Amino acid sequence: MGLELIIFIISMLFGVLLYWRESNSNKAYRIFNKLINSKALQLKAKDKTGFVFNQKLILRIVYITFMYITILLVLQFLIPIGYTTVSIFVSSIVGTIAGTYLANVMITSSKIVEDKSDSLSDLVTTTIQKGKNMINDIAHKEANDANNIESFNSETTKPKPTRSARTRLKDKGLM
Repeated sequence: MGLELIIFIISMLFGVLLYWRESNSNKAYRIFNKLINSKALQLKAKDKTGFVFNQKLILRIVYITFMYITILLVLQFLIPIGYTTVSIFVSSIVGTIAGTYLANVMITSSKIVEDKSDSLSDLVTTTIQKGKNMINDIAHKEANDANNIESFNSETTKPKPTRSARTRLKDKGLM
């Protein structure tokens, strides 16, 4: 189980590296696209789609699984294929897919931060100002609530004149 966890983490890092590499250049995907598709179906010049970059989940699974099966076919002569080998390859496939989605989040968030960096300082100052206003409102509200509680307590602590149970029963005519 420890080896599978290590392989999973390494394959996540491999997925991040694979996604980052394809986000910069998709030459391998373009080569396969030119070999397989006709001229009308080939990628446009501005299209940055790769094997994992800008692909749907199913196609990512297919491409990554195909890549690992190819590696497994090459390695079958070096290592025996058993439960442990299959388990390691499955965890590496899942880790690579998870790594590509992790890289997608990192790249997308870095682009958003770069786009919003100019207004980020304004956003931080307005957020801090709103926080200060909220703290002031809470402080004033607590003071007002304390005054209201004191006046409420003074009204409710006045003892009401009560009659004994014996006198109440006499008034009802039961005694």
